[in-house]
Amino acid sequence: MSTIDSLYQHFLNYPTICTDTRSITKDCLFFALKGENFDANSFAANALASGAAYAIIDNPDYLSDDHCILVPDVLTALQDLARHHRSKLNIPVIGLTGSNGKTTTKELINAVLSEKYKTFATKGNLNNHIGVPLSLLSIKPDIEIAVIEMGANHQKEIELLCGIAQPTHGLISNIGMAHLDGFGGFEGVKKGKAELYAYLKANEGIAFVNRSNPFLMEMMTAAGLNNVIYYGTEPGNTVSGSLLKTDPFLELRWTDKQGDHQTSTNLTGSYNFENILAAISLAEFFDLSPDQINKGLSGYQPKNNRSQLTKTERNTVICDFYNANPSSMTAALANINTLSASRKVAIIGDMFELGKESPEQHRLIVSEAEKTNVETLIFIGKDFYEAKKQHRGHFFHTPAEAQAFLEKELLSDSLILLKGSRGMALERLLPYL
Repeated sequence: MSTIDSLYQHFLNYPTICTDTRSITKDCLFFALKGENFDANSFAANALASGAAYAIIDNPDYLSDDHCILVPDVLTALQDLARHHRSKLNIPVIGLTGSNGKTTTKELINAVLSEKYKTFATKGNLNNHIGVPLSLLSIKPDIEIAVIEMGANHQKEIELLCGIAQPTHGLISNIGMAHLDGFGGFEGVKKGKAELYAYLKANEGIAFVNRSNPFLMEMMTAAGLNNVIYYGTEPGNTVSGSLLKTDPFLELRWTDKQGDHQTSTNLTGSYNFENILAAISLAEFFDLSPDQINKGLSGYQPKNNRSQLTKTERNTVICDFYNANPSSMTAALANINTLSASRKVAIIGDMFELGKESPEQHRLIVSEAEKTNVETLIFIGKDFYEAKKQHRGHFFHTPAEAQAFLEKELLSDSLILLKGSRGMALERLLPYL
């Protein structure tokens, strides 16, 4: 059986990690992770034949030659290797979680800090028990600051990820109605996310807290945090700010110890204001100048279908279909309600992982949508379809049904919100808009 020390020596010699035989690169380390429907141990020989330097396996039946490294459990070995690598990195690691906006906040922090430092940030959504170790193992020796996103859908998950990433600084973007099923309700969400605060408290880390968010303030107090940097709308914070413009993009005024500043962004949605302030707060802490901060903010272009304004041949679409929960859906509807347009359309899909609260939460979103000035409401998915009684709007069981409607309707000259949970795959509707 291999020890982590000997495995780490292999990693230093072959620092590329692969977990999928379809993306093997020459001289990588292949970790044979088990999935729900497969045992990657059976792919070890294929990985070696494709150019992997070593295959890390946990089934001795597949121990074909001395380029197979046997460990008790491949996932645990990956996590332990990442933890070991992290312990060798003498750099600030910013741990980031939250119900909504964490990926946008991560990208903003990375964009701003990159104006001064060589930074690393989690790629895409590699933010779970596999993604966080893979992210940490991607950090090269020349990196000066790392931003590690941590996602969770049940309690004790953030605790595990903190134990691997060992953040020196931390931020919870916000608390919302996300993954209610796994967390066991809203109080469970708060308890799960607060595991980041607990880690920072136990390890004398520094927390960045939005003083304008009562849930975060309550959680911070309960955790007994000592090292806190405050941001928000109130005067007296380390960084305070106010929105100047929201249509179509956000402009804001912000204040720090050096005075008042103003910046423009390419972000839509007032709900992104707190994400921007968080990025400013971290940048100010790491001694970026106001000019560097503003340059990083104004240069950031949203992508990955999160609050992304896209022009099609006939319409302007707010592409926000990477994910959805009641909190983010309410915020998105409130945003389109404030924007200027000759005609507005909301196409929204089911929100997943809400457990027993799902029927009520979908009914509430339909009611919220009806209160807006959006002329055309289109609801997609079985949960929204169940809520159609006595409500205006078009209701469809599936995206395919909605597609057939849109092919006939041919929307034009409209501002369209396209939002739903990832599993709804609403991007398939974009060609018809």
